[in-house]
Amino acid sequence: VILTASAASSYLWSNGATTQSITVSASGSYSVIVTNANGCTGASAAVTITVNPNPIVTISANGPTTFCQGGNVILTASAGSSYLWSTGAMTQSITVSASGTYSVVVTNANGCTGASAATVVNVIPAGIPTITANGPTTFCQGGSVVLTASLSANYLWSTGETTQSITVTASGTYTVSTTGTCGGTSAGITITVTPNGIPTISVSGPTTFCQGGSVVLTASAATSYLWSTGATTQSITVTTSGSYTVSTTGLCAGASAAVVVTVNPLVIPTITANGPLTFCIGGSVVLTASPSSNYLWSTGAITQSITVTTSGTYTVSTTGLCGGTSAAVVVTVTPSVILTITANGP
Repeated sequence: VILTASAASSYLWSNGATTQSITVSASGSYSVIVTNANGCTGASAAVTITVNPNPIVTISANGPTTFCQGGNVILTASAGSSYLWSTGAMTQSITVSASGTYSVVVTNANGCTGASAATVVNVIPAGIPTITANGPTTFCQGGSVVLTASLSANYLWSTGETTQSITVTASGTYTVSTTGTCGGTSAGITITVTPNGIPTISVSGPTTFCQGGSVVLTASAATSYLWSTGATTQSITVTTSGSYTVSTTGLCAGASAAVVVTVNPLVIPTITANGPLTFCIGGSVVLTASPSSNYLWSTGAITQSITVTTSGTYTVSTTGLCGGTSAAVVVTVTPSVILTITANGP
């Protein structure tokens, strides 16, 4: 709440503030002494501020929050004037029979509200667990499949693992058991892993280079090769940007992971002139290089533009990744014409 004193020349609040208005967020008794333009002072009556605390809300359960399908649990909020559950219910207690996260907002007699921490309810499907796979159960060496048991309070796989899901990379038959009231053992699921035949690609150097360079890509040993370029050799020489893969044939054969080659174009600057390249002595022309991060003219200048007053051939280079040199610009400075006068008589 904002407390504002009547107009004066200066103010001294009981909390030490010296402004005409103060913002109060804590319970207490607040008063102010003001001084007017004549130097006279006066003290206000105290204003009592009461800040009501928000209620601390808890949820209690009348039994376990993890139980078998067909059971339920009663969740009860701590006392208040009104209730709003995450389910939309507005009673102090609710009966829960489905898995989920439950919370409640309680309003007390002062109109202050508080939210509970969430209570998680797990309802375990009754009966024997089932196993689902997140992909094919027959795959090549180097692959995997995740096996997941249906929801339960606990798990014991034939591998000895106790998590709900396991990652399988080897051939075999896998089962999972749950214990307790809802427990049992699943039917087995058979996984078949076929020996690997997927090639890999090695590179002879950097895969990012300037135009005019190259890199050699070599496939791992196999009986046959088919590159994404159409080549059928074990190695290829790459001079252009692209994504390159190689495939082999036969059992569990497939395509390699892609190797991305990036060929950066040469940065060849150009030169523009602000006027004719041929002019008389005493004239000049400004030569300007196309935009770049740096410049080196044949004159030794390192600015983007130079002013030329003498005949010559001028170039500019850029440095850094894939830099180059411009075509030459020829400037011709013509000597001035000196006129003479002769007389045909005395």
